[in-house]
Amino acid sequence: MRLIAQAVTGLCLLAGAAGCTSLFDKQVEWEVVEPESYPVLTAVGYAPIASQVGDSADVRTLMAMKASKLDAYRELAEQVYGQRIDGNESLANLVVNNSTLQSSVAGVIRGARVIKAYPVGEDTYATEMELDMRRVYEIYLATTKPKRIKDVKYY
Repeated sequence: MRLIAQAVTGLCLLAGAAGCTSLFDKQVEWEVVEPESYPVLTAVGYAPIASQVGDSADVRTLMAMKASKLDAYRELAEQVYGQRIDGNESLANLVVNNSTLQSSVAGVIRGARVIKAYPVGEDTYATEMELDMRRVYEIYLATTKPKRIKDVKYY
């Protein structure tokens, strides 16, 4: 019986010591993970010229150019990050009293480029943009290095 107790005590001490110290040194080799395919997202933004604030038609046209570009960026952000929709409705005497619906989008778009900017008809300006996800991935790699384990060597 005493021999069994000594064996159990010895095994417990050995297991405890092995859990606290490493018996082997190891070297971990990492490699960068790259996606298999890269989509190209496109967006078109529109802005009315006459509704812009400005003293002349040229200033309103320039403002519409900027607004259409921002609208295209908003559309790209919706495609990349999605759109948040909040709704609220209140009832009084089983009749809808107030109903609201709000949407928002937030995100950072890097690497997008303007394909074409042009007037549409007499009073609208349009901007076409694209976002090549390969370029986005390259920008991402420049700032952070995503890794996975390539190989582990034990000594």
